[in-house]
Amino acid sequence: MKIKNFINGSFEDPMSKDWLDNFNPAYGTVYAQTPNSSKGDIDLAVKAAEKAFMSWSQTSFEKRSRILIKISELLEFHLDKFAEAESKDNGKPLRLAKAIDIPRAASNFRFFGNAITQFSSESHESVGAMAMNYTLRQPIGIVGCISPWNLPLYLFTWKIAPALAAGNCVIAKPSEITPITAYLLGDICNEAGLPKGVLNIVHGLGATTGKAIVEHPKIKAISFTGGTNTGTEIAKTAAPLFKKLSLELGGKNPNIIFDDCDYEKMLETTVRSSFANQGQICLCGSRIFVEATIYERFKTDFIEKVKQLKIGHPSQESTDVGAIVSKGHLTKILNYIDIAKTEGEILVGGNQVIIPSFKNGYYLEPTVIEVDSNDCTINQEEIFGPVVTLMPFETEEDVLKMANDSNYGLSATLWTNNLSRTMRLSNQLEAGIVWVNTWMLRDLRTPFGGMKASGVGREGGLESLRFFTKTKNVCIKY
Repeated sequence: MKIKNFINGSFEDPMSKDWLDNFNPAYGTVYAQTPNSSKGDIDLAVKAAEKAFMSWSQTSFEKRSRILIKISELLEFHLDKFAEAESKDNGKPLRLAKAIDIPRAASNFRFFGNAITQFSSESHESVGAMAMNYTLRQPIGIVGCISPWNLPLYLFTWKIAPALAAGNCVIAKPSEITPITAYLLGDICNEAGLPKGVLNIVHGLGATTGKAIVEHPKIKAISFTGGTNTGTEIAKTAAPLFKKLSLELGGKNPNIIFDDCDYEKMLETTVRSSFANQGQICLCGSRIFVEATIYERFKTDFIEKVKQLKIGHPSQESTDVGAIVSKGHLTKILNYIDIAKTEGEILVGGNQVIIPSFKNGYYLEPTVIEVDSNDCTINQEEIFGPVVTLMPFETEEDVLKMANDSNYGLSATLWTNNLSRTMRLSNQLEAGIVWVNTWMLRDLRTPFGGMKASGVGREGGLESLRFFTKTKNVCIKY
């Protein structure tokens, strides 16, 4: 299978004829090739976007809205096709792609298609000065959107939908590890009537294609989701060029469990928040802190639940844990597990799994590690896989200190039925998102983003529309 760039409404080979192998992680074999696009491909996409921007930026909110909602409807109509492609490309269970990834991608287009019709500006009457001020929010122009491999279409559309709704033209790069659903989206956009050049999807490595997007002088804003180190390099390049930046980066999220929680609900959710999508979600609760009074009970029950998770081929309905996304990432996780053997005790898992008939696939046991210090490597560095640590705590003050003792600050989960404690900790936790007695419950109207090394800026709802517009104040004296 040859994946191609989507430029000016057409599918194009890379100008350099440079191709990358695309692997099926369930089998560990190459099943497609994707472009490694160069600066020339980005230049071509920018020219198409420049031409399209003149009309798209002047297109009414209502027409933009109808096109985005049509894209959402077509994604829902082709749910099975897109879910199968996502599962094959990423290694996630097919039922997860059907239930979460593709429906959420469709919801992103529908939400922002509706939101743009409600996006209002402000006005201020300066009575004493006999003047009227009003604020314009205008499209930026051409923007770059770079998305990760863990939730490929889900996060790809989370960026491009608000950018398009706000009237921008987009140069988008999906991860080179999981390019298929972004490639398939091109046909959907054409069928929905999105004008040529408004969305251009260009594939390739971060060091080549991503770098060319970030450096291009006519691309005025960059929205990136991915690793903190890559985000740092993007910021170094983009800042001197005065580009707007939204960086959604890594996490090392605490999951704090008090003994007054709804225990069964907490236990079930904690298994999910630890190992959903093979633990390859930046919001997974990878550091589990449990009040000492229930620690031994939790440890026993949690290990029992983890042992029941079925590792298998992503297409099988019974599979709970699919394949790790790539061989390189599997190796990285195994290296951290080796480190863990010197820093704590592996309570369950920790081994690569060989599945009959899929012996070359990238499978790994869900892994639980008991540690006695939050200072250890595996509690401080993002592993981004099916690996969590357990640690008891005695007091609220102690666990707050440990939870905040991290370079990251993306999300936190808190399990308690004590209202005063909920209010105190929600206020004091250094995280962009705090879930109380739940996890991954998202309202698309709310701001999403992290603190510290977890990034800058916010996405979601009006925050996304504000990011993808430029603000102008007009003052009229009368």
